[in-house]
Amino acid sequence: MTDDVLPEPDRAPGAPHPRETARLIGQDAAERDFLGAYNGGRMHHGWLLTGPRGVGKATLAWRIARFLLSEPVDAGGGLFGDAPPAPTSLGIPEDSAVYRQTLALSEPRLFLLRRGPNDKGDRLRTEIVVGDVRRLKSFFTLSATDGGRRVVIVDDADEMNPNAANALLKLLEEPPPRTVLLLISHRPSGLLPTIRSRCRVLRCAPLDPAAMAEALAQAGHDPGPDAPALAELSGGSVGDALRLANLGGLAIYAQLVAAYAGAPRSDRAQILKLADGVAGRGADDRFVLTIGLIDTLLSRLARAGITGPPLIEAAPGEAALLARLSPHDRAARGWAELHHDIGARLRHGRAVNLDASALILDTLLKINDMGGRLAA
Repeated sequence: MTDDVLPEPDRAPGAPHPRETARLIGQDAAERDFLGAYNGGRMHHGWLLTGPRGVGKATLAWRIARFLLSEPVDAGGGLFGDAPPAPTSLGIPEDSAVYRQTLALSEPRLFLLRRGPNDKGDRLRTEIVVGDVRRLKSFFTLSATDGGRRVVIVDDADEMNPNAANALLKLLEEPPPRTVLLLISHRPSGLLPTIRSRCRVLRCAPLDPAAMAEALAQAGHDPGPDAPALAELSGGSVGDALRLANLGGLAIYAQLVAAYAGAPRSDRAQILKLADGVAGRGADDRFVLTIGLIDTLLSRLARAGITGPPLIEAAPGEAALLARLSPHDRAARGWAELHHDIGARLRHGRAVNLDASALILDTLLKINDMGGRLAA
């Protein structure tokens, strides 16, 4: 289930794999919901873990999997007789056999369903295909001999193509005995309604600044005084915060804010610098990040006209900029329309491989023009 060459598709760049993350931070409510169902004898065979990307859904799934594989099959909801005390945590000892085996992907009662290599074996597929799901048949056959519980983690369910989704649906409709399926989804609305209806939902929330700082430290990154800005700019997603930190996202967003500080007389030198920063070989990650940060700025401009500037600035001077460029609901509507138009244009530009630098430059100039029209 591992590959010595290809990257793991469910590992965020620059971050530990979720199975390597010992502590779950910021999702106490979701853990309590699962334990409540387990202890109350309401264990469902299918669970849908939802929430923004990078907030800990996969970490929670691995935590649940280790817990279930450590507990006796007849435990959970033991309301009568000499049942053991109800567990109050999903944590298990890190020196236990289950913990070590899941860490090494050698636990025979656990199946990780994720994108696999293509037919040539030289790169990962862009989706989970039906062949990946069909491998579950062998897993259920081989792992049924001990009569114990089995767990399947799907990371992530959004990546299943239609044939794979229909194959998994059949398992949810007629699940093998003593089997729990944990589906991770960032966009549950895109899943088949029949898949959603056969799963119990566990919702994971964005992390607040304190939890974000703790989670980043656990991932090996000390955010220092940048923790509040990272939490704000990433939307409470640890995965996005790590990407921002590793690729200099805070500095890029600060450049965006500085470029429009004098709008409609924007800093053309800063705009050109931002456009030049996504040019050349090896700049693909920076290009994608810059597109995302432009999207974030436009979204925050649209919201500011309705709710006012955010309490936490994602860059120095941001609150003043948002208050000046989006002071009322009419301005908010203008920014919302531009947000939609630019988003569609950027997606099209990436799809047809337009020059990255020219695409960013054109986008930044359109933002400048909107600032001028609103000022007028």
